[in-house]
Amino acid sequence: MRPLDPRLLRYARSTRGFLALAVVLGIVIAVLVILQARFLSTAIVDVAQDGLTFDAVGGTLLALVAVIAIRAVVSWLGEALAYRTSARAKNELRESALDHIVRLGPNGPAGRDPGGVAALVTRGVDSLDTYFARYLPQLVLAVIVPIAVLLTILGQDILSAIIIAVTLPIIPVFMILIGLYTRSRVERQWATLARLSGHFLDLVAGLPTLKVLGRAKAQAQAIQAIGERYRSTTMGVLRITFLSSLALELLASLSVALVAVSIGIRLAEGQVTFAVALFILVLAPEAYLPIRLVGQHFHAAAEGLGAAEQMFALLEQPTPGSALAEIELPTSIVLSSVSVTYPGRARPALHATTATFAPGTLTALIGPSGGGKSTLLSALLGFIPATGGSITLTSSDRSVDFVDADISAWRSCVGWVPQSPRMVAPGHGTRPSIRDAVRLGQPDASDADVAGALADAGVLAEIELLPDGLDTTLGEDGQGVSAGQLRRIALARALVRAPRVLLLDEPTAALDGESESLVIAALVRARDAGCTVVVVAHRPALVDVADVIVHVGPPSGSPASSEMDDVDWISAEEQALAATRGTLTGSGF
Repeated sequence: MRPLDPRLLRYARSTRGFLALAVVLGIVIAVLVILQARFLSTAIVDVAQDGLTFDAVGGTLLALVAVIAIRAVVSWLGEALAYRTSARAKNELRESALDHIVRLGPNGPAGRDPGGVAALVTRGVDSLDTYFARYLPQLVLAVIVPIAVLLTILGQDILSAIIIAVTLPIIPVFMILIGLYTRSRVERQWATLARLSGHFLDLVAGLPTLKVLGRAKAQAQAIQAIGERYRSTTMGVLRITFLSSLALELLASLSVALVAVSIGIRLAEGQVTFAVALFILVLAPEAYLPIRLVGQHFHAAAEGLGAAEQMFALLEQPTPGSALAEIELPTSIVLSSVSVTYPGRARPALHATTATFAPGTLTALIGPSGGGKSTLLSALLGFIPATGGSITLTSSDRSVDFVDADISAWRSCVGWVPQSPRMVAPGHGTRPSIRDAVRLGQPDASDADVAGALADAGVLAEIELLPDGLDTTLGEDGQGVSAGQLRRIALARALVRAPRVLLLDEPTAALDGESESLVIAALVRARDAGCTVVVVAHRPALVDVADVIVHVGPPSGSPASSEMDDVDWISAEEQALAATRGTLTGSGF
């Protein structure tokens, strides 16, 4: 863990001004520290050696009190600014992280480890308070104050300055060694917390099923075991904190003692004056104090530093699309041997697939479960990059390689219905109304637009029969409406943005015949309006209305294909029917 990560200045811009101000305040405090030592030593020398009365040194004492008061005010001001900066920096980091997580899509960290991501953007970011309010200002002081004190002492006594110059770097060396050891413990602590958060999130989501199966108590024991592991790792970090603080205090005390012994011996021999000796003895501890406090605050901020590293690792994950070319509509999507292989895996998630999705057509993607149909949609949405082949967006007068396309412009013209749609609102509501859930597709859509999209999806009449109509509240999984209505509300959410491309992942799964026919009718209307419709199909009714059928999966006869022979998907008879219609394309045929 680096004391000051330069990435912090890039992602939390308010930190830049704070650091500049911290340097100014550090210089002011260094001057006040020297003045405080000077006034204190002068007053003591005047009374003890020269025999002056307290009335005679009253001006010096008043100056001393003023310096102490100003130093306290400056320290308070610096801490107040640090907490304000911390609040702004945390907001900036959260906004940057959440924006990046959204751009990475469901195949990014939020899809792989939602519990860990939630812990990172909540508790992880909050743990940066100590880093900003305590550690970072003290780090600035640890650079400025010791240098100022050392230069001041150098002008008074060279030997004392040499002793301080030699012993001062020992403390940072020990801090670095302790920090390296602490890093592994903090990383282990964060990994345990992420595992605990993810496990707890999965447990809450699956609690009804676990209760039905009688496995809830077993999962409670698993949560307790992970919680005990987190407690153990946290106590290990605290143990290192106390031991390292003891070591740093001991080193600083021994260093000051060396200066004091040297000054005392030479004072007894008359090599230095009492005024110089006392001034150095008062000032020398101030050279070590900021570094000692940095060591203490480092461990208090260690959790925040670990969270910051995790946050920067997340923010540096590349997003697809380089915003080089604008999208022109209407456009055809041309796949040329497109394949996707996830990092660390030998087998492709999507085998080489060639197809063309043209405006005004409905294309059905068929193939075995696990063959890569959902992966293909994720690649078309820019959630994951194609590792082989190419995707080209072709309009009447030019073609744009997908990797060079403006991904935001592309997604703005795409409507997407995932396999398991979630109902959330454009704002921060946890239980959106149907109206708000549809507006997620187009936040500025009017009530008429929302009603029109629901009508196009074939569900408006049913919703108007509900007691609260469009104001009916929905749970995240669609509680409040039937499965068929949920699918059509999700379709309306995609249609309300008037998309030119419509991507759907099994939109009729688990629907009854009537609901299925309504969804298919909505897709046909979208196609007839000129929309490019691409749908993952496992049901014959969708295949029957498709203009083009694309097989997605391992080539016929390959080992991967034979492993999927027993998977239940579109029947061989339906494949043969599609083939006789001359519409079956892709890697397997």
